[in-house]
Amino acid sequence: CVMFLYPLTGLVTLITILVAILLAFRVGKARKAHGVSAPDMVGPDALNRVIRVQANTVETVIMFFPALWLFALSFGDIYAAAIGAFYPIGRLIYANGYYKAADKRSLGFMIGFISNIILIIGGLIGMGHAALAIYM
Repeated sequence: CVMFLYPLTGLVTLITILVAILLAFRVGKARKAHGVSAPDMVGPDALNRVIRVQANTVETVIMFFPALWLFALSFGDIYAAAIGAFYPIGRLIYANGYYKAADKRSLGFMIGFISNIILIIGGLIGMGHAALAIYM
């Protein structure tokens, strides 16, 4: 089974899913606290920031998961997990900063962004090398 070859990458995947679930629950909690029912997507700034954290996480996680796994296939479980672990950590730092004020989100965003970019570039290099080895 492939998953047993990549247990650390699998753990990073699951931790990231748990972080995404936590951030989604925070939206519900903030909606209740501010009296804003679905489907409304705007309210006080504190609610808007919580919604943006969750939305931005969805926007970036869609790149993170395939990049993480393509990197793992290219360079191995330990390297993918070590780099990929920074993404959920960055998301939590991003969320905690953004919940306080919009201008406090940058550090967490950059941690997750850099992790994502390294994984994307690594996956591209690894898959490129594999394609050349097979088809050239």
